[in-house]
Amino acid sequence: MDGTLVLGQAGGGGFSPLPGAVGLLEKLRDRGTPFRIFTNGTARIPKFYAAALREAGLDVRDDEMMTPATSAADWFVRRKIKRVRALGGEGLQAPLREAGLDVVGPNQSADKVEAVFTGWYKEFSLACMERACQDLWAGAQLTTSSNVPFFATANGRSIGHSFAINAAIRALTDKRARILGKPSRDAMACALRRMGLPASAGARTVVVGDDPALEMRLAKNAGAMGVAVTSGLHDRAALSLADKEERPDVVLDSLEPIIEALG
Repeated sequence: MDGTLVLGQAGGGGFSPLPGAVGLLEKLRDRGTPFRIFTNGTARIPKFYAAALREAGLDVRDDEMMTPATSAADWFVRRKIKRVRALGGEGLQAPLREAGLDVVGPNQSADKVEAVFTGWYKEFSLACMERACQDLWAGAQLTTSSNVPFFATANGRSIGHSFAINAAIRALTDKRARILGKPSRDAMACALRRMGLPASAGARTVVVGDDPALEMRLAKNAGAMGVAVTSGLHDRAALSLADKEERPDVVLDSLEPIIEALG
């Protein structure tokens, strides 16, 4: 989403579509090609992001929008994890509750927490961190929505909150967070299931994004084609220097060549 279809204001002031974004979704809709828009942001619930994209002129249904909370809820349910402490607000918590999970708030007293899930959390405090660490020392698993330091906005790069939270928790517990958002295989598997596709469809999927550490690694992990755009965090020079696991198959300056290739 960010840096690929739209650019948003760092303070949450809405989105502006990037060149080709509206036309690409129109083309996919006309062709009947399934797609999912996957932002690694968890400040809001998926339906909010979908509505904001529609406001910006993009044809997006609520069920076509994903966040790491979407794929995390899927992962927790499949592994029969029921009680999760969510270090984040409603955007992180609501999809977990909708999946039937017992969600413990950041600073809520609770026992028998099975997993700690970190995300975008502006109000993070030492008290929250202490609660989470106590859960982890008692045997809970550390999971996260994202572990990249920055994301693209119209005002330049903005700090990824979960990256900083994960670093602080790891320093105290020596626990490394399992990533449930991009670029994990779990996230890709969830996206394919939500499109009604088998796991084998990963090899016939195209992943488009601006961040080698997220979308291009996601593509490599799934055996998909990775198309990087220079409208976000990285220019062509930076993309060419990406590690093998994060190197795009194609680099474009906008989404418009994809529309042309689709005919």
